[in-house]
This record gives sequence, C-alpha cells and structure tokens, in this order.
Amino acid sequence: MVVQSEWDRGTFRLWTKDSAFLYRHEQKEKGEAKMFQQMKRDIRVIFERDPAAKSIWEVIFCYPGFHAVLFHRMAHWLYLRNLVLLPRMISQLSRFLTGIEIHPGAKIGQGLFIDHGTGVVIGETSEVGDNVTLYQGVTLGGTGKEKGKRHPTIGNNVVIGAGARVLGSFKVGDNVKIGAGSVVNKPVPSDTTVVGVPGRIVLHHGVPIKDPDLRHDDLPDPVNEMLKCLMQRVEYLEQRLKEESRYNVFEIIQHNDSPKRAVSATGEQKGCDVRLRTDDL
Repeated sequence: MVVQSEWDRGTFRLWTKDSAFLYRHEQKEKGEAKMFQQMKRDIRVIFERDPAAKSIWEVIFCYPGFHAVLFHRMAHWLYLRNLVLLPRMISQLSRFLTGIEIHPGAKIGQGLFIDHGTGVVIGETSEVGDNVTLYQGVTLGGTGKEKGKRHPTIGNNVVIGAGARVLGSFKVGDNVKIGAGSVVNKPVPSDTTVVGVPGRIVLHHGVPIKDPDLRHDDLPDPVNEMLKCLMQRVEYLEQRLKEESRYNVFEIIQHNDSPKRAVSATGEQKGCDVRLRTDDL
C-alpha cells in the first residue's frame, strides 16, 4: 500500500486544478474558434449564393439574415446550458431588429443563408442541416400543440422558396427544392422538387413526374371560362338580333307594298291601275 505524503497529495491537487483549468481554457478556445469558423462560413455562403454581395463589410452590416443567424448561435449556446429567459430575450431582440424569428431551441447547421429574411419563422424543435437557403416568408412550423418534436427536420443543401410553409414533424431529405408558396405537410425524399398546395413532387433525380394536375398552364380558370361563355352568348344574341331585324324590315316592306303588288284575276292591281294606256305606247 502506497501512502502519499501531504506534499504529494498537495502537488496532486495542484496538478489536478491546473489540469482542469487548462482543460476548460482549451475548451473555451476551441468553442471560440468554432464560433469564428461558423461566422466565416456564414459570410462565405452569402458571397456564394447572393450575387448582390460586394464586400465583407456589406454582409456584416447590411444582411439581416446574417444578423439573425449570429444572434441565434449565441442564444442557442445559452439555451443548451439550461438558460431560458436570456436566450428568449436575445431571440426577441433579433426578431425586432431583423424581422426573423428563430427559437433558441432550434438546431441550425453550418452555412444557413436567409435571403431577404422578413417573415421567416423557425420553430423550437426544428432541425436545419448544412448549406440550407431560406427565402422571405418561410415558416418551419408545427401543426398542433403537442409537446416534444413537432417541427420539421430539413436535410442538407435544401432550398425553400419565398412564402413556403413546411408544417409538422417529418423529414425533408437532402438536395430538395421547395417552390415559392408551397405548403408541405408530409415527408419529402431526397433529390426532389416540390411545388403547389399541398406540395407535390414534380422532379425526382432530375426526371419530371408525369402528373396532369401539375400542368399550371392547363389549370382551369373559372373566371376566364365564365367570361368566354358570356362573350359567346353576346355574339350569339347580336347575330340573332341582326337576323331578326333584317327579317322584320323585309316583312314591313312586303306588308306595306302588298296592295300595289296584289293583282286580281282581271289583270288589275288592287289600289292602282296597271292597264297600259295607248298614250303610253
């Protein structure tokens, strides 16, 4: 049995404290380095996806989507440490400044680009993968008041168009494009394009899906159809009116001229003398 002296035990405690301090310091440095790496990547993806971006300073000061993601990363870091009020306050500040609402509990991957941004809402249990692009008005929301997972999981390299709604607890696969204004409420496989209300798959692995209901140029237009029917009816009535007017004028002429044209058996016309006089020859 080895008995440590007070000196050895003190040295061990000192070494343990120093090691713990160094470990925490290293972890802090790693966390700061990771945060700056994420920030650099968030700036870089804006240059890659937005041709209007001209400089780093423009992105840092003039892109609300970048501000919202930056605020969220701070709020989420605090949220993971069982703080509630401060992360929500940061989220509300971000919403006030940018018009973008991201719950601190949402899990956001690297390279998220929120273009324009106004009206974007990302719910508490949402999960967003890497290299995702969201346009203005996008909602990643739930469909009920149940607890637990109730928001969608978005894969990598996904583009969601302006005003699209992705509602419910399901997965949207990788390399998916969701058209503007679409409403998606069921799982979407990878490498597909979804449009419409409700959302339907129109492309899968680059191959169009044959569905006549998705031919927007052939969709019925009730107002246009009604106007066509009215125009046809007006043309028909105008044609009938012309024919009846012509027929009535002909009848009037015939009726007024009938006494002059009515010839009796004696060769006389009623109302006038049709016999030739010798003076006229």
